[in-house]
Amino acid sequence: MTAQDEEGAGQVDRGAIVGDLTGCRRDLHELLAIATPERLRARSNGTAWTNEQLLFHMVFGFLIVRRLLPLVRLISSMPPWVGRGFASLLNAGRIPFHWVNYAGACGGVLAFNHARMGWLCDRTIDHLVTSLEQEPEERLRRGMPFPTSWDPYFEPLMTLADVYAYPVLHYAHHRAQLTIEAWGV
Repeated sequence: MTAQDEEGAGQVDRGAIVGDLTGCRRDLHELLAIATPERLRARSNGTAWTNEQLLFHMVFGFLIVRRLLPLVRLISSMPPWVGRGFASLLNAGRIPFHWVNYAGACGGVLAFNHARMGWLCDRTIDHLVTSLEQEPEERLRRGMPFPTSWDPYFEPLMTLADVYAYPVLHYAHHRAQLTIEAWGV
């Protein structure tokens, strides 16, 4: 379900979102299993990150959603001008955001390298799945404006259901930039 769907549309397909989240988890573990130190140090395709840094950034997408959920719940319950103003403020800060986003993956991999990344992903996805399963249907349909200059998968308005589904899009986008498998398995 997307933010553009009608308010009275059918229920959010939680099973599909959970399946996509767990599919990413499975894929990450498969990548980590074949990722030799040499492959992890190699450059990714189309980014300035190494494969290991990009893998951390992909996991970070799940972490950020965990932190976004309370914000979306809060702002979606406020007057619409609050969300529009907040999204405008975030869009104005896109240049420092992109720098911090890049540096965060470079630094984050020092604490959560390939040996700890799978555990971090498992823990985060477990939390997201549990949270999604407990979310009231009505709240999954509420949304807020998002800073579209921050990420190509941020829409001008995203429902809570869209936010739960977002990290899968982010993961798939960056998955195509990894060069881990380019060497053959």
